[in-house]
Amino acid sequence: MNTLRIPTIDVSEEIERHVIISQGTPDEYQGHPTTLLMPDTTTMFCVYPLGHGGPAVVLRRSEDAGLTWSAPLPVPDNWATANNCPAIFRFVGPDSIERLFVYEGNGDMRQAMSLDQGRTWTPFEPNGLKTVMPFTSIIPIEGRRLLGVWSRHSTLQSISFDGGETWEPEQMICQEDKVFEGCMPCEPALIRSPDGNQIACIMRENSRRYQSLIQFSEDEGTTWSDPVETVPALTGDRHQLRYTYDGRLVLCFRDMAADSPTHGHFVAWIGTYDDLAQGRDGQYRIKLLHSHAERLFDCGYPGLELLQDDTLIATTYIKYRPGPEKHSVVSVRFTLEELDGR
Repeated sequence: MNTLRIPTIDVSEEIERHVIISQGTPDEYQGHPTTLLMPDTTTMFCVYPLGHGGPAVVLRRSEDAGLTWSAPLPVPDNWATANNCPAIFRFVGPDSIERLFVYEGNGDMRQAMSLDQGRTWTPFEPNGLKTVMPFTSIIPIEGRRLLGVWSRHSTLQSISFDGGETWEPEQMICQEDKVFEGCMPCEPALIRSPDGNQIACIMRENSRRYQSLIQFSEDEGTTWSDPVETVPALTGDRHQLRYTYDGRLVLCFRDMAADSPTHGHFVAWIGTYDDLAQGRDGQYRIKLLHSHAERLFDCGYPGLELLQDDTLIATTYIKYRPGPEKHSVVSVRFTLEELDGR
């Protein structure tokens, strides 16, 4: 039985929306991407590992807002030793210096930095944090600080006072097996409420006994509410969130809702922050891409960007077509205005 109470719009076979950033081959699997749109709104970066989580990190750049992509860019030699789901971010620190970071790691979290808008990069160096995978979400908070979250069997957070160069010791904010018996929170993502007074943290639930989890902070991450389950329409893995210009909220993720007709595929949820906070179903969902993998739930881990013309760019790794080719990195372009009337 379909447990979802909102409609799903299927654009997965509308190939004119698709851009293949890196094509899988019979021998090479393209893994979990993240993306970064620069302030000029045309330059984008995409980082992803070769293989399922590693070992090497690949960096590509687009100069036309993700329509075409460069070949892999030169990076320091030790990027070939990177592990597990690299994540790219841009920050302007209290010193007003712009820094780009790529974080990676399974064990020691490591980070590489660029001070020239991604033209050159440092080697990866440990940042003092331990992880199963690196930061999945980082947002600015009061006092020109950064709040970063990640998972190592439980959900953890750390604060940076210097624009991401150094990080304070970890704090646990959602402990495995504490609130729900056997629950396994991981892969957290942060979003601030429209009025700025609250931060939501939505998490994958990896035991598969519960829906995804969500908790809230009203003091810039100093304390957090106990987690509760989300509605089935939001249940999935590695959520990425973005506000649109009309104030709605878009979440992209791998659908893991029980009995969902899009279970295991790459989807988006459309709603509002209030829907998220009040446990409401939202407006509708979108099936963005169909996974052709034998192991169905092997996609997602997306990037999500918003262009000035309201175009959303959702990027994932996925078994894009039947056949011998392994996973590719693919983006889907859409606007809410064109889909609202369907």
